[in-house]
Amino acid sequence: MSHYCDLAPGHPFHGPYHDHEYGFPVTDDRTLFERLVLEINQAGLSWLTVLKKREAFRAAFEDFDIDRVAGYGEAERARLLADAGIIRNRLKVDAAIHNAGVVQALQAEHGSLRAWLDHHHPLPHADWIKRFKRTFRFTGPEITGEFLMSTGYLPGAHREDCPVQARILLARPPWVQT
Repeated sequence: MSHYCDLAPGHPFHGPYHDHEYGFPVTDDRTLFERLVLEINQAGLSWLTVLKKREAFRAAFEDFDIDRVAGYGEAERARLLADAGIIRNRLKVDAAIHNAGVVQALQAEHGSLRAWLDHHHPLPHADWIKRFKRTFRFTGPEITGEFLMSTGYLPGAHREDCPVQARILLARPPWVQT
């Protein structure tokens, strides 16, 4: 079975993501929200499709400004569903808007989305799935797992012998600190 560490290096889209983002700890809520939206949009599609559309997603969701996205109404929803640059799936668009409001509530209660994640870390993968399903829309086992792995809350983003893994360990993601 191929691993992302075998496929990504040198690829114009996968390579930079693999080498500089995937598995590294994320400290800001905007980036966490972006990753959540991108993981939700990957469902049923390839990660390459999402990476190729990433800049269009950033433009469409106003650089993943949580407050702005949480305030989207019907006009913005219609704009997103008409935007050929992104994945035009009503359930995914609705989930992004709804989840922005959830992030706002988590920020109000915990100070940040990151603080909410830290508050619940470490949890076994199955417990993370239950928590995400209760908290967010459109988050099943794969979306939750990839989100947590990509942001440093779960191990497994890279093979142990991948050169990027050593840099991730130096960055001390949450899963290393437990």
